Amino acid sequence: MNRKKILVLALALTIAGILVLNVLGVPSRVPRDEQERRDSVRLRLEQIHADTAVDESIDAIVDEVVEEAVAEVTATVEEASSEEPETEKEDDMWPETAPDVFKVKFECTNGEFIVECHKDWAPLGVERFYQLVREGFYNDAGFFRVVPGFVVQFGLAADPEVTAKWRTNTIKDDPVKETNAPGTVTFATSGPNSRTTQIFINLGNNAGLDQQGFSPFGKVIEGMDVVNGITSEYGQQPQQPMIVREGNSYLRKNFPNMDYIVTASLVQ
Repeated sequence: MNRKKILVLALALTIAGILVLNVLGVPSRVPRDEQERRDSVRLRLEQIHADTAVDESIDAIVDEVVEEAVAEVTATVEEASSEEPETEKEDDMWPETAPDVFKVKFECTNGEFIVECHKDWAPLGVERFYQLVREGFYNDAGFFRVVPGFVVQFGLAADPEVTAKWRTNTIKDDPVKETNAPGTVTFATSGPNSRTTQIFINLGNNAGLDQQGFSPFGKVIEGMDVVNGITSEYGQQPQQPMIVREGNSYLRKNFPNMDYIVTASLVQ
């Protein structure tokens, strides 16, 4: 075969190959629609990867902020717990035993009054009264006996279990050093050396009680008008054994207009 024929044959084969490729496509080439689909998937995967990276970055930032906040709160709590409290409980503010002179404020349903106590008047009575006030014994107690011109009496706890705790815890009598004048405060008794928790405030001049061994330990120094204003609607009707047994549930059910001590607290 001469050179010219060879060239013509090669050219013919090349042209034939081009035609075949145009018809059948290049064997290694992906069809256009398939390539577009693959490109779309690739772009989506890249976007998902980018979003995941952003989410992981945000999570890392959030975790860091939370850790810092927790550390700050923990440090604040530890610092606060190590500091001395700004306000002290009443038990911490006052000594275990009664001061020579102290005051007790009675906040009542009809107003307030203040009693000043003197240890030299009746040391045993003062000490008992002091401990009862510190314990909150008189809080929510009712004025269950009110005789105008004579006395207003209280000292049975709102909770009968609290009354029971002190019922047999008696103290000895103090010698009478002060007279039972109006406004003086004295423990009630049921006989010699039987004082427990009940107290009365003299509304009149009850000097006759001095000879019977009733020893005042304090006096109302503010709010005597409030004491005189305690309702006497029920007089001596409330039955003390029922108060001892049922507490305020008995009083509130049967004597709805009775006045009560809201709180009795030590004051400077």
